[in-house]
Amino acid sequence: MGKRTPLYQQHLNAGAKIVDFAGWDMPINYGSQIEEHNQVRHAAGVFDVSHMTVVDVSGTEAQQYLRHLLANDVARLKEPGQALYSAMLRTDGGVIDDLIVYRMSFGYRIVVNCATRDKDLAWMNSQTDGFEVAVTERPDLAILAVHGPSSIETAAALLDQTKGEAVAGLKNFRGAELGDWFVARTGYTGEKGVEFIVPAEDAAELWEQLLAAEVKPVGLGARDTLRLEAGMNLYGQDMDESTSPVVSNMAQTIAFEPADRDFIGRAAVTDDLAAQAQGNLPELVGLVLQGRGVLRAGQTVSTDRGEGQITSGSYSPTLKHSIALARIPMGSTTCQVDMRGSATEVRIVQPNFVRFGKKVFE
Repeated sequence: MGKRTPLYQQHLNAGAKIVDFAGWDMPINYGSQIEEHNQVRHAAGVFDVSHMTVVDVSGTEAQQYLRHLLANDVARLKEPGQALYSAMLRTDGGVIDDLIVYRMSFGYRIVVNCATRDKDLAWMNSQTDGFEVAVTERPDLAILAVHGPSSIETAAALLDQTKGEAVAGLKNFRGAELGDWFVARTGYTGEKGVEFIVPAEDAAELWEQLLAAEVKPVGLGARDTLRLEAGMNLYGQDMDESTSPVVSNMAQTIAFEPADRDFIGRAAVTDDLAAQAQGNLPELVGLVLQGRGVLRAGQTVSTDRGEGQITSGSYSPTLKHSIALARIPMGSTTCQVDMRGSATEVRIVQPNFVRFGKKVFE
């Protein structure tokens, strides 16, 4: 038996198929993964993401600590509620994990991946020397992500007037502290949505309220196809400790200014950018297969510049054909994938396929 979130019984009640996910008993689907995917694209779905690791960072030097720890710069977060996406890097530039960090009244809140919990916490604690800072895991909190075109209005209507108005008025990558609740406009689907970080004892009631309002439960299977359509990386597939953010379509999340901010991995990723500019490092791109077949992670691809590999691939329920992310040589213009022994042409596109339910690549 794996670890269970506070919503485990609710998943069983909803007919979930439970699978092991990084040591957690989690719902892969509640019947039809395609229907769950489409629910998020057309209406609203709720995901239990309480397996994610929440870490609060406080202390008089919390900002200085995070400016050293993260590739993006938390000094950009000028007021409570603002958020940014970043990575923790090794000194050689490898990605330890990707994460969201929020500015809070007490300091900062970070949400990292569950599969990397142990190494993340160990790394974060190992970097506190010399800083007046406290790093505190928050296993007492649950996270419910509500996404889809009608998600914000539906979620806001379930809350009291004060909370509802705060949620309805949130801008993208902004959050609000509502007592012991924190609600933010962040997510992993390419749709409008909010994420509720609430005390574990409040999670089941919120879940039931959402289901009563016709928000459907969505499992990890649809979460993966939704994030792939949005061109969002999955840690452990599209990047890991062996890859630089520069070759993972994450260069825009590295804050090189001001020049005197000495974040971990700075020298390495600076060198990587220079190498990629000269065509000496690969890039992460999107692939499109509009004929029969499904692109899968691990498949080798051949381009006019050499070989590469698919990092994530699947059938796209929205586009009704297969899509993938692949790491290939810079400057490639043609690409083929071996499909059952046949070299099949695929298109190279920007690694972003669907936003707000609509195709976005040319």
